[in-house]
Amino acid sequence: MWVAASTEQLLTPTAVALGKFDGVHLGHQRVIQPILHSAVSENGRGNGDKLPKYSPDHPSQLLTVPSSPNHTYSTVVTFDPHPQEFFTGQPRALLTPLDEKVEQLRSLGVEQLVLLPFDRELSALSPEDFVKKILVQKLQCQKISVGEDFCFGKKRMGNAKDLQIIAAQYNIPVTIVPIQTDTVNFPNNTDNIPNDFTEDGRISTSSIRQSLELGDMTRATRLLGRPYSLTGVVITGQKLGRTIGFPTANLQLPKDKFLPRLGVYAVRVFIHSETPDTAPVEKLGVKLGVMNIGNRPTINGTYSTIEVHLFDWSGDLYGKTLVVELVKFLRPEQKFADIEALKTQIQLDCTIAKEILNRTY
Repeated sequence: MWVAASTEQLLTPTAVALGKFDGVHLGHQRVIQPILHSAVSENGRGNGDKLPKYSPDHPSQLLTVPSSPNHTYSTVVTFDPHPQEFFTGQPRALLTPLDEKVEQLRSLGVEQLVLLPFDRELSALSPEDFVKKILVQKLQCQKISVGEDFCFGKKRMGNAKDLQIIAAQYNIPVTIVPIQTDTVNFPNNTDNIPNDFTEDGRISTSSIRQSLELGDMTRATRLLGRPYSLTGVVITGQKLGRTIGFPTANLQLPKDKFLPRLGVYAVRVFIHSETPDTAPVEKLGVKLGVMNIGNRPTINGTYSTIEVHLFDWSGDLYGKTLVVELVKFLRPEQKFADIEALKTQIQLDCTIAKEILNRTY
């Protein structure tokens, strides 16, 4: 998939889905679907896998732009940084940092991701100028898809209907996708969720963040269309786990990754090789385990860690990338009287997690 960090070197013309797309959840996928129709291959998906692959070390891919005559590129257009981060000056944790977003969009068949630099100049554009200067002149847009709640232009003055009217002046059709709603409005009480949960039922990034903050992995999975996952590199930790019989892999995550409720989770783990001289992911495979997110109060920890214990694993994971799918929230983090009490609880956590995971997978 082609990733452009500016509007200077793009694959054009384009069929564009507009939005922030943090999480690439089921609602986002419905917005993206209309632009894929003009760029499908024989297998029914887009050509994202046939284009240069995204590299985090070279995010803009700006060397030679590949082109294909008479082809309209399915393109997701989003903003970097997140508009809320720009206006508040505060970093915003994301459900899908850039690397994850790229992979999710590629899997849907999207061919191009355009990261519009969100700055004062862009934020000052009127709705009319945004359509003319960005969508028409830069992206050579042939069709557009947005969600019903989409807003754009200076002070969010333009809405989806305005976009439809303005784009019609350039003969560009706009698909307005209705807001998607969750058919189950309340969390599963077996997930140890507080009773103050309130939600209007819409599928949104905010509702997913709220579900994750409450530890409601069942609902988060349902809204995302997949389990929420943490992707990180295994780094050296204090190695306390191995001294008590539960060795753990300590994960280093992207700084802007949104963390769910602190506590213990049943997880499924995909092990990726990072170097050519080690076994590829197909051989290392998929493992089940438990994960703790927190400060480790029993040993007076002073900073948050993400530690994963894999069942039936004895290999070296240092330097490898783990993709950890959060299946079930088991319990909040707690402080135990001593290490023995901690060991007893971890064993119980493992037993419960195995029962849940064996039923699920």
